[in-house]
Amino acid sequence: MRLTELFTPLGWATLAGSAALYAAGFALGYPEPVVLATGGVLALAAALAWTASAPDLEVRREVTPLKVPRGEAAVAVLNVVNRGRRGLSGLRVQDRIGHSEHLIGLPRLPRNAARTVSYPLPTDVRGEIPVGPLLLVRADPFGLTRRVRRYGDSRTLLVRPRTVALPVPPSGKAHHLEGPTSDNAPSGTVTFHTLREYVVGDDLRHVHWRSSARTGTLMVRQLIDASLPTTTVVLDPRELTELAVDAAASVAVAAARAGFPVRVLAGDAGVPDGKADPDAILDRLALVRPGTSGVAETLRMARGGGSLVLVTGDAAEVVRAAGVRRRFDRVICVHTGTGPAGAPGVTVIPLTDLDALPLSWSPR
Repeated sequence: MRLTELFTPLGWATLAGSAALYAAGFALGYPEPVVLATGGVLALAAALAWTASAPDLEVRREVTPLKVPRGEAAVAVLNVVNRGRRGLSGLRVQDRIGHSEHLIGLPRLPRNAARTVSYPLPTDVRGEIPVGPLLLVRADPFGLTRRVRRYGDSRTLLVRPRTVALPVPPSGKAHHLEGPTSDNAPSGTVTFHTLREYVVGDDLRHVHWRSSARTGTLMVRQLIDASLPTTTVVLDPRELTELAVDAAASVAVAAARAGFPVRVLAGDAGVPDGKADPDAILDRLALVRPGTSGVAETLRMARGGGSLVLVTGDAAEVVRAAGVRRRFDRVICVHTGTGPAGAPGVTVIPLTDLDALPLSWSPR
């Protein structure tokens, strides 16, 4: 770093003012401006001596946890170790969090001493929050010079939707044993699904000897329960409040954690079919952004069967969901808007507080 890069705006102003005072003092023949200019130059020299040498520091910043439900605690933990031969003071750490900057003042750091500082990260808004870069600033007491050095890499905090525990909604009908199945359905004992290679622990009674002899590899029959209820969660992207996303996440995660097939659709908001993996569902819903179209096309294209759960704040969409009730065993609407909402054949659950959802989640 060049010496000129160490000057702050105040330092440049002091240098320019000292030069002007020198010129005025010599031109007018007055000693007072020269004395003031000399004081300014001495202050700049002392400031440069304070910050010119690069400190030998070991700086590490960790973000924990990297994924957190909305509203829960997440912190950045900063560890600074002085590896230099002398103590340091006037250290400040500047960490960019989202679109704002967080400034931390460190106490004096003796030789071989360490300081650990933690500070909270904002988790009230769902989505990705970049943390970093981390800048360590050393400035003189007068604010005339400063040295800035970057440490480490930026990290990303993912704020997921908040969820509450719910039971899986009943499908309302018994599925045919040869009905639709998926590879992520739990193992069962009723319906043949596919052949796969033998793994240690498989029941030898399920070995398919003909296929094993033909392929030269021990093959077993994978049996599943084809009557598992499928839950399709449709999130209205026009009414994308945090409450609506939290409710949709709660329903989808409940089905996924129970090992049942689940699909998550959000119109043109870019959420594809969700796998039966709670973490994957939460990661995708953390990034959902508002859309411009309603759920009409989403409902029309959604595969039928099982339970349909529509999360919307628009009462008109509740009526629209009634038009597809024949394709699903059960249609449930979580209504997050104001005013009454209802339609024939649709179970409507009004919701103004996520914590109240388990109490009203009793589809019959």
